Order: sequence, then structure tokens, then C-alpha cells
Amino acid sequence: MAKFDIIAATGCPTGIAHTFMAKEALEKAAAERGLTIKVETHGQVGVENELTKSEIAGAKAVVVAADKDVQAERFAGKPMVSVGVSKALSVEAAGKLIDRALAAKSDGTVAAAADVEDEVEEKESIGHVIYKHLMNGVSHMLVFVVAGGVLTAVSFLWGITSFDSTASDYNSFAAMLKIIGGIAMNLMVPVLSAYIAESIGKRPALVPGFVAGMIAIQGLPVNAETGMIDAGGAGVGFGFLGGIVGGFLAGYVILLLEKVFAGLPKNLDGLKAIFLYPLFSTAIVGLAMLGISGPMAAINTAMMDFLKGLSASGAVVLGLAIGCMCAFDMGGPVNKAAYVTGTAMLTEALAAGVGTDTYNFGTNFMAAVSAACIVPPLITTFAVVVGKKYFSQEDHDAGIVNLILGCTHITEGAIPFMTKNIWPVMPIMMLGSSIASILTIMFNVHDPAPHGGFLVLPVVENGPLWVLAILIGAVVGGILFVAFKKYDFEKNQKAAPAVRPVEAPKAAAVEAPKAEAADFVKVENVFVAEDFASRDEALSFVSNQAVKAGIAGDADAVMNAFLAREAEGTTGMMEGFAIPHAKSDAITEAAVIVVKDESGVTGWDTMDGAPVNVAIALLIPGAQAGTTHLKILSKVAEALMDEDFRATVKGSTDAAEIAKTINARLI
Repeated sequence: MAKFDIIAATGCPTGIAHTFMAKEALEKAAAERGLTIKVETHGQVGVENELTKSEIAGAKAVVVAADKDVQAERFAGKPMVSVGVSKALSVEAAGKLIDRALAAKSDGTVAAAADVEDEVEEKESIGHVIYKHLMNGVSHMLVFVVAGGVLTAVSFLWGITSFDSTASDYNSFAAMLKIIGGIAMNLMVPVLSAYIAESIGKRPALVPGFVAGMIAIQGLPVNAETGMIDAGGAGVGFGFLGGIVGGFLAGYVILLLEKVFAGLPKNLDGLKAIFLYPLFSTAIVGLAMLGISGPMAAINTAMMDFLKGLSASGAVVLGLAIGCMCAFDMGGPVNKAAYVTGTAMLTEALAAGVGTDTYNFGTNFMAAVSAACIVPPLITTFAVVVGKKYFSQEDHDAGIVNLILGCTHITEGAIPFMTKNIWPVMPIMMLGSSIASILTIMFNVHDPAPHGGFLVLPVVENGPLWVLAILIGAVVGGILFVAFKKYDFEKNQKAAPAVRPVEAPKAAAVEAPKAEAADFVKVENVFVAEDFASRDEALSFVSNQAVKAGIAGDADAVMNAFLAREAEGTTGMMEGFAIPHAKSDAITEAAVIVVKDESGVTGWDTMDGAPVNVAIALLIPGAQAGTTHLKILSKVAEALMDEDFRATVKGSTDAAEIAKTINARLI
């Protein structure tokens, strides 16, 4: 059985994009560090690449990047980092997680190397815990919504009343599709509630969770004549909000019962699971849900009225709210809030029936949400085609793939583009999505299907206008994105000659792929007998030496780049090493500068708390992301995993030997 240095589990609410983006990022980050890794994915098709008990036992550390339950209790006792899946969508972020997981091994704590902000997250804030449980319910619910909604929508192809046996356009097959779709849609809230509960209280919580969900859609039955509680009466449901409340209630009731029954003899564990937990939890949760049915129904009605009130304020107000929410985090909690609200409105619409005001509002709202979700990836497709020279080949290829993702209502493909330049790309995406949403509402488009993108066009009322609205949003956003990339490209091109006009030919020669790794680290850039009072003094020394060596043109700009990187997370490693790195337009040559301080630089946060004796500083031109030099420089971090390499560099006082040792690892 193969053993792995790192094992990981990834999972996002929909299990379509984030899950596998995080997997790829973790695998690339591990490869850069010379580590073996196995990543288990919890996607929409279930668990893939499942970790075995022996693989878990043999791993050095664990990374969990998930917004749903991935059974992290399996990893108890292992050094572990646990974050939301959005924290592992880039290779750099994934690498930080791996480093922190490995660092946890040294002192037995989770994420010992975390910076202040991430350290709070590693301990799983209350907000992240709640979000994770909620998204576990949403991920299980979505497939019911999609299947039920699309089948119901397809039934309308035979006519909007084809399910009604008294109507002139009645069709028995359409009626059966409507019945099946309706059953699937009606399961939405119970499944949401049950799997929120399951995420909290595991399998015992499923029973009270399902019961809570059923009560949420049925309400408290009351006899219309007597006004009293009556099992044969009718109640007012309180929708998906009630399902959320019921799910959390059921999960935590199970945790409470586990404590209450903890004193029972071990041989009664079977009785607890099959009798005590389901009986008491169902009774407690059921009574509580029935008791709050009135207030919850009022809250649910108020929320729907608020959304309809936004609509009354005009298409611009409602469309702007929908577009900004959907494009803000593209598959994250804000996006999911908009989408789940849309599916809730659609559920109400389908239940009300074709032709009603509720149906018209709900399907129009869903069409606006879908349009807003489709636009961001199409913006990237437009941009990489029209402004091809401003994008790397990797970005160009990703943008082309996004054409397929966007057309099928998968927003997450646009995330890598946004993470590279949150400002101004996020506002551009939000603007494009908002335009599409506003036009969708104005064009009176109605979408009775909750997912599928352009695949459900046959059932969309005013479908051509819907496509037009989406294309307008994508083109406007795409033009703005290209304009930004053009500005950024031209700025980077002008930066190098402006900094060192005399040395430009030399810089170009170094930047060419023909540069030999064998002499990449120059002896004159290795300083072996320095004495620094602080981290910032060491970084300032490196910045000034870079200017003296002709590597950069502005020491302050380089220093600011170093500090900006440190603000994101310390570059202090273990055993006296640090790998500070600066990426700036002021840097004209990719280079390495090495400084040694035998007494140690204090105040530089490291994974093991030891002072830094050796800083291997990486200096990277702003326009060189993904080039040959940057790939060579990435091997420095990998070399630090080698004990012999660390011993040689740390123990030597010969600049030539140190340069030779590092160069040997860059070939």
C-alpha cells in the first residue's frame, strides 16, 4: 500500500468546480515541495479517490479544505489544517496550507505557522462551522431541486396546463413528469434539514432532521372550524428557512442527547442508536418545530414580501441586488444565498401554478439568478478571445473552457481570473451579472428550471431575449476586462525600460529561457557575514543590494513588495531558514540574493519559532508569472525539504559553495 506525505479532503456545496480546483491546487503545491499527496474529493457524484485507513495512518499531515462534512473525525490525532474550500483554490494558497499542516507536527498543534488572520480560521470560527453545516444540507438538496425543477419544466413543453386532465392541452406523459418533478421538489426542504442535522449529529440526526423538514413544509395543522390543533387539519408551511432552523435544531438536540445518555452502560449503545436517539430527538424537535411554526411562517412571508417589494422598486434595484450577490464570490456563501433564494422562490412558483402572480414572480426571479450566474465565465471567454495577447496561454485555455462552464450555469470557472486581480475584476464581474439580471427582469423572462444554463432554453419563456440579456452583460464585462488587462500589460512593458534604460539588453538576456540554472545564483549576491537587528532590516539590505547589482531600479518598491508578501503570511520556514520573495515591476531580472546571519534574525515569524540564520530571497519581475525563471525559483522551496541541502547552506561560510549548492538544485 502506497504511503503519502500529505493526505487531503476537499468538498464544496455543489461539488462541481471548487472541489476539484482545490484538489488540483493541492497536488501542484505538493509537487513543488517534492511531497507525495492523495486528495479525496467529495463532489456531486460522491466520494472519489477515497482515503484508506492505512493511508491516513501513514500520512505526515492532513489538509481539509471543505465547506461540507468530509468526516474529518477520521483524522483525529493527525497534524491537521481545516479551512473552507475557497482557501485552497490557488497553488500558493494550497502550498501555505501544506506548510502549515507539516508545521503542526512539530509542536502537536494545528497550524502553528498560521498568520493571525488564518490562525483564527484554523480553529474554525463559529461562522465557518455554521456555514459548513449549512452547505452540507445545500449540497444534498441541490440535486433534488435540479432534477425536480427540470422535469417539471420539461412537462410544460406539451403546454402550460398539459398536466391537468380537464385542460385542452392535457398529455398523460407530461402529467407524469409533473408528478415526478413535484415529488422531487417537495423533498427539497426535508433533505436540506436532514443533512444539516447529519453534518452536526451524524447519522442519528437524520431522523429528527427529516421530520423537522417535513413540518417546515406542512406547518401546524389546525381545524378550520374549531381553530384547534387537529391532525386532519391544514397548516401553513414555512419553507426553506424553517428547514434550516429545523436542521440545526435536530443536529444539536442529538449532541445534547449524547451527553444525557453518556452514562448508560456500553452494552446499551445499540439501544441508544435504534431507539432512544430517534424517539427522544423526534419528539423534542417535532414539538419545537410545531411550536415555532406560526412565527416562522410569518418570517417566511415577510422575506418573500421583501423580495417582491424590491421588484416593486423596479428592475434595476432587484437586478442589481441579484447580480452583485451572484458574482461577488462565484459559488461562495453570498452566491449560494442568492441561488437558494431563487430556488425557494421557484418552488413557491411551481406550487402556485402557471399564470399566478407567484409563478410569474418566482420564475422571473430564477431567470435573473441564472443569468447572473452564467455571465462571469462568459466574460472571461470574451476577454481571452478579444484580448488574447494580454493573457497567458494558461489563462487563454481556461477562458475557452469557461464557455462550456458558463453555458451550463457553472460560475466557478471565473474564480481563478478574479483571484489574480480582485480589484477591479470583481466589480467588473458584478457589473456584467447585474446588467444581465436587470435586462432579464425587464424582458419579462421566465425560467421554470433551477439549473442547466442554456440547456433548458426550450422551456424558458422569452428565451431569445434571455440569451440577449446574458450576452450584453458578458460583452460589457468582457470589454472592461480587456481594457484592464491592456492597461496592466502596457504598464508592465513600460516598467522595465523605465527603471534601467541602459541595462535593458542585459535584462532581456537574463529573462530569456536560455538562462542557465547552473550559475543562476551569483557568488556576488551571497552575503555570509551579516548582522541584522530585525526582519525588516534584513529585507531592506536585500532590497538595496538588488539595486546595486542592477537587479532592480527602486529599493523602496522592492521593500514594499517584500513587506506585502509578509503581510499575507510569514515566509519564515523551519530550522533557521526563510524564503522571502518580492514580485514587482521595479525588478528587472529574476534573481536570488542570499544573506546569512550566524546570530540569527529575531522577530521573523517561523514555523518552529527559531530565529532566521539564512534568508534565500527570491526577486521576480512583475510580468514574469509562469516563466522559466519563476519555475526555477520555485525549486528553492523544494530544496529546503532536503536535510543535506539545509545543512550545507547553513553550515558553510563560503559564498561560492553556497551559490554552487543552490544552483545545483535549480537545474
